[in-house]
Amino acid sequence: MTRKKKAHLLGFMQNGFNSHSTGMWRHPRDKVNWDYGDYAYWQHIARVLERGLFDALFIADQLAPYSTFQGSSDASVKYAVQFPCNEPSTIVPAVATATSRLGIGVTLSTAFEHPYSMSRRLSSLDYQSGGRIAWNIVSSFSHGEWNAYGVDGRERSDRYERLEEYMEVCYKLWRSWDDDAIIADKRAGIYADPAKIHEVEHEGRFFRCKGRHFVPPSPQRQPVLWQAGSSDRGRDFAAKHAEAVFAVLPTLDRMKEYSGDLEKRAVGRFGRAPNSVKRIFGLQTVVGESRAEAQEKFERIKECIPLEGALAWISGHFGLDFSRYSLDEYVSNIEVPGIQGLFESIVYAKNGAPVTVREAALIYAQGMGMPVAVGTASDIVDQMETYLDEGGADGFMLATTFTPGCYEEFVDWVVPELQRRDRFRKNYSGTTLRHHLQEY
Repeated sequence: MTRKKKAHLLGFMQNGFNSHSTGMWRHPRDKVNWDYGDYAYWQHIARVLERGLFDALFIADQLAPYSTFQGSSDASVKYAVQFPCNEPSTIVPAVATATSRLGIGVTLSTAFEHPYSMSRRLSSLDYQSGGRIAWNIVSSFSHGEWNAYGVDGRERSDRYERLEEYMEVCYKLWRSWDDDAIIADKRAGIYADPAKIHEVEHEGRFFRCKGRHFVPPSPQRQPVLWQAGSSDRGRDFAAKHAEAVFAVLPTLDRMKEYSGDLEKRAVGRFGRAPNSVKRIFGLQTVVGESRAEAQEKFERIKECIPLEGALAWISGHFGLDFSRYSLDEYVSNIEVPGIQGLFESIVYAKNGAPVTVREAALIYAQGMGMPVAVGTASDIVDQMETYLDEGGADGFMLATTFTPGCYEEFVDWVVPELQRRDRFRKNYSGTTLRHHLQEY
């Protein structure tokens, strides 16, 4: 009998007022008696996910309000389009202390921070969480981010060259301590052997670094590396560096293409072992005790999305002011400067049928163009099994609708069905995030 492929599960949120479903703050079940800025909110969500044996909570981020639509961030502010948004790593201590197994992935940009401080911060978080940290590596893409930091945006090819060197410096720092460097001999008065904590000397095109890494090796030595690049250069970067990749792919055919291409690059171009990069696909779920109940919930979710807010998000995310286009223009006729791979998730969202600007904005505002599974727990697991068996998925990042209820319902209803079909773990077998991902 063929062994069934088990899924990895990650919660997918932003440390802000409204995550990846624009207008969801208006939903009557969203954050009832909860404050997103309160640690208690995040600790509750973390405990729910750990009760559901999730691999991790993935915290997305952006560095400034979206300001491409109509040349202003007014619409982002007006409609709470991922606004306001707190710094992602600030919730790590809350989540880590409320749980003992759940991994925590943080999105941190390389655009405005030196790799020395980045590697130190990530080592510290991994050390203090007991080896449960992942780094979602981004280089920042939006005009609003570059403008907020007073820096001119870089050409895409230049950004990836810089990113490669950034990773080179981080690797040197993380690997600079020998395993037996710490002696901690109280009688002799010697804490560590200087010869075994190597000074990093790096002189490159973009960075200079001379110094020792300031943090002892954490349980994972370096964080689990995540990446979400979908462009040609982004796929190469992911195939070379990532332990898990995130992709928003609207159809089964797109999943198959992405999975095959990424594996071919990782093994053939970069010499990595087969299946060494986990493919985690975006999915939004709406579960009900009946299909009718689930569909009713889904319609209520869609009613919360404001069109202008949706246009603000799609404009900001893709670096193009969609107010310049007719709402009835087909997006397949439009070329975007940012995140081309992700833009394809909208172009193909209707299985090849033309998608207008209006439709694209509303689709993206609902959940970034992810597939949506609406139905009973059995219906949802049927869809997940198809993506696992035919689409090359190794797991799913589950975008929120109303919180924390959407995760409570998934854990209570969908997880047991996954376990019943032998598609998901029934216990944690290790303590680090890397162990969770390599478990199967």
